[in-house]
Amino acid sequence: MTRFAHLWPRMAAAALAALVCTIGSRTGTVAQNNLVLASASDPIHKIKHIVIIMQENRSFDSYFGTYPGVDGIPMRNGVPTACVPDPASGTCQRPYHDANDRNTGGPHGAANAVADVNGGAMDGFIGQAERGGRGCVGFSTDPRCAGHEHPDVMGYHDQREIPNYWTYARNFVLQDRMFEPNASWSLPEHLFMVSEWSAKCSRPSDPSSCVNELQSPDMPARPRLGGKPPDYAWTDLTYLLHQQHVSWAYYIFSGLEPDTEDDTMNGPQRRLAARTPGIWNPLPSFDTVKQDGELGNIQDISNFYSAAKRGTLPAVAWICPDSIHSEHPTALVSTGQTYVTGLVNAIMQGPDWDSTAIFLAWDDWGGFYDHVKPPTVDENGYGLRVPAMVISAYARQGYIDHQMLSFDAYVKFIEDDFLGGARIDPRTDGRPDPRPDVREDVSILGDLRTDFDFAQTPRRPLILSTAP
Repeated sequence: MTRFAHLWPRMAAAALAALVCTIGSRTGTVAQNNLVLASASDPIHKIKHIVIIMQENRSFDSYFGTYPGVDGIPMRNGVPTACVPDPASGTCQRPYHDANDRNTGGPHGAANAVADVNGGAMDGFIGQAERGGRGCVGFSTDPRCAGHEHPDVMGYHDQREIPNYWTYARNFVLQDRMFEPNASWSLPEHLFMVSEWSAKCSRPSDPSSCVNELQSPDMPARPRLGGKPPDYAWTDLTYLLHQQHVSWAYYIFSGLEPDTEDDTMNGPQRRLAARTPGIWNPLPSFDTVKQDGELGNIQDISNFYSAAKRGTLPAVAWICPDSIHSEHPTALVSTGQTYVTGLVNAIMQGPDWDSTAIFLAWDDWGGFYDHVKPPTVDENGYGLRVPAMVISAYARQGYIDHQMLSFDAYVKFIEDDFLGGARIDPRTDGRPDPRPDVREDVSILGDLRTDFDFAQTPRRPLILSTAP
């Protein structure tokens, strides 16, 4: 029944509405009060594949703070006006150009987000970095294991270090109001990315037992130590996709989960192997994925390249990195850019380019400076700004999107394109959970349709060097 509006383009509006109501009554996924039915003629259906590429731990200002035309680092005569207190020296530090390929960033848990924002003063970054990370070595997924005796959180990169990212911005869409959906670290961000919530559940397979948890949802297990896997019992987007037979895949660097997650969040962490850590790959722990028999949709990254080449990309795809390619401090920026460029090139060189939208973003701010105070939408967020772009044959060229956005906009776009506007909504989705709100319907959330010109002739691919 997926995309029934697309399959029967000549059906009268009344008959189409009746069909939607029939589907809704049978599955519980559609309610009149939240249905934004996309008609057969709605150009959003030109997008048949949505690929979300999620990188790690960068603020908007740290990558695009000096990009022309954005709400970037405030300057006067070419000099940043902000000067953030440095408690260690008793002075302050202005944002500065950082040419280093390897960064350390800062701590980035829920408490660090509150301290960095500091009521809107946006001046806690250096102090938090100086306090964090002294018990940690190497790469760590513990959000407290970041920082340095000489913090680099005030540093920013530009087209000298990230030329491909700036080229994508010049040729497609750059969003300067993309906020992480909650004010916390990677695991809650990735949970929101696929389910619009971060929670902790007390009873297996019981959505009603879940309670809001911004900082410490159940952590992924450490299989080598016999750890118990988490149980994410609330409803996620794949549940709705499965009901309507919409294909999806979650591409990761597969292999044994490395022994890195620390359920107590204490102590040194071991260096990650070249595999996707569990905190970036939460879908295997969702009851819906297991009950729907769709664990096989979580696939090795090699399958993405094959699907892109053959023109068999699923309708919805998420791609999450391993530590080496993630740009998560202390991973190299250049390595991440090369990896992302290869992903984008693979889509552009394949048969699905003309019908694909690529949403590229970084999951949280990583402790790096950003000057924009996040808006408050509920008890969870939003969090700080992160870099984000839309790359598509129908994307506007050189467009800067100033709408208020979060990753909720990705879910909303998917639902509008493939699910007739149905939401992850306890009142209507047939699997109620006690989430605080329906994030896709928050009034300040922008609409990603603005980033597309569906009337234009599909744009030619822009193949970039993976070693710029």
